Amino acid sequence: MTVTPYSNSGKGKKEQVAYMFDSIARRYDFLNHFLSFGIDRSWRKKAIKILEKYSPEKILDIATGTGDFAIAACKLKPKTIIGIDISVEMLKAGKDKIRKKHLEHIIELKEGDAENIQANSNYFDAAIVAFGVRNFENIDTGLKEIARVLKQNAPVVILEFSKPGKFPFKQIYWLYSYGILPFLGKVVSSDKSAYTYLPKSIREFPDGKNFLDCLDNAGFRNLKQIPLTFGIASVYLGHKAYFDPSTISTGSMDSGLSTA
Repeated sequence: MTVTPYSNSGKGKKEQVAYMFDSIARRYDFLNHFLSFGIDRSWRKKAIKILEKYSPEKILDIATGTGDFAIAACKLKPKTIIGIDISVEMLKAGKDKIRKKHLEHIIELKEGDAENIQANSNYFDAAIVAFGVRNFENIDTGLKEIARVLKQNAPVVILEFSKPGKFPFKQIYWLYSYGILPFLGKVVSSDKSAYTYLPKSIREFPDGKNFLDCLDNAGFRNLKQIPLTFGIASVYLGHKAYFDPSTISTGSMDSGLSTA
């Protein structure tokens, strides 16, 4: 089942997601931290810490949004971080934030599609995604594209929401997700659909072993899931094991990342 933000829209999921994030971009950071009680910051720090031992020089941040994960990754002291996203307004907000933090020499944000990454194969030392895989129109295609642009044995670190299974956290979580969160999102945001879409997309996301299977099918090995905060979220770690030329994107392969 494909979950989309706007059930009555005639557009595909990708176009709907881009429109949704464009509509909430200027309030996104506040809402993200407010509605998660600030826990999302600690989740990103834990995810980035996993990458420390790899010392990646070139990092790709997929579904970068306003750049929070890319900014957190600066702790690793890479030479460059490229962030891509389909939402132009989210990228604008991210660029403003990066300028204020004087990180333009490290982070570059570009409009880009996770399922058609404009980059050479075997180019990046690491890839990161925070709360973005649920929004892919085709998860398998997106994961294969991530594998394609990574160097052999390079890590991917994915931070994503999970479905807690133990009492009482399971019941509290879904009460908050379906009852409180949409109400708060509607009060603070101009787009209430964004915060009714969130719990629905979490429910349909193939988390846990199912997502590890997706990573395996995309060509990643040495897979690991690390649950966070009673299973509300998880960090997934995988390493590119092989590259199937049949999965090559139709995008430009002339440089590390296309400037188009």
